[in-house]
Amino acid sequence: MADTAALPVTRLRYSEAVNAALGRALEEFPESLLFGEDVALPGGVFGASRGLKDRFGSRVFDTPISEAAMLGAALGAALVGRRPIVEIMWGDFVFVGIDQLINQAANVRYISRGELRAPMTVRMQEGALAASSAQHSRCVEAFLAHVPGLKVALPSCPADAYTLLLAAIADDDPVVVIEHRAIYGRSGEVMQGGPIESTCGARVRRKGSDVTIVALSRMVDIAMEAAAQLAERGVECEVIDPRWIVPFDDQAVTQSLERTGRLVVVHEATRTGGFGAEIAARAAEDWFWRLDAPVIRVTAPDAPKPSAPTLEAAFIPDVAHVVAAVSTLFEG
Repeated sequence: MADTAALPVTRLRYSEAVNAALGRALEEFPESLLFGEDVALPGGVFGASRGLKDRFGSRVFDTPISEAAMLGAALGAALVGRRPIVEIMWGDFVFVGIDQLINQAANVRYISRGELRAPMTVRMQEGALAASSAQHSRCVEAFLAHVPGLKVALPSCPADAYTLLLAAIADDDPVVVIEHRAIYGRSGEVMQGGPIESTCGARVRRKGSDVTIVALSRMVDIAMEAAAQLAERGVECEVIDPRWIVPFDDQAVTQSLERTGRLVVVHEATRTGGFGAEIAARAAEDWFWRLDAPVIRVTAPDAPKPSAPTLEAAFIPDVAHVVAAVSTLFEG
């Protein structure tokens, strides 16, 4: 195993960490390909694939605007020994090609009795950013988590944008990596060159003894800030970042609830059918005896995301929403 203490640590923006992971994957996996709308010559709408066309030539290429064709091509390439990385520019539009992903790629190992595999990675971005409105802001993770055969990652920081993407590319099954467009400019320390992780495992971002907050994607930062404010009031929150919602790290939540007895789930997706409902259901089924209070969900309302900045700000869960939700657990 590599001596990680000797590995370089660089401060990168989230988009730069994605770029670094893609570059390493293309170097270390000669069978890998990178393609999608505007990923080659333009370098990606947020610059995440900038410079890779110059470095890797024909293995990085642009495609027509056809999500079905992109995903079908990725599946075909995977079935003949390549390791494709395909970008769906906006997560909202994955549904245009969803058959290729959920009926074909997710099932191929099962229906071939393990004789075939589809080592393909699908990158996409989701969430609201600067008046992105209803057709460019949907959070799609719960749709994809419902499909057996797919793995789903939600990196919340630059370090995980690097490590989770590499884990996805190295995996021999189809993996969806969902980035959040609002944090592409966020900076953080990234250790490059270490062993590639497996596709599993949550992280405890903050230790606490009073409440467990499970937050997804961009909401991890919101939860961390809320936890800091609540600590000033004497409430210590433990913040868990699942990182992978499939497979979900039940043990991390179990161990936390044994200490706290209270659970708040935070995500940007709308409430009904969001992945927070799955976590709440597991709490009722598997962790109920550990709970001292009902599970609380902090989510967006069940409505399309508005484009007006003032309405968008009210729509998306923020620090005040999380602080208020946690506070209700200690009223009376």
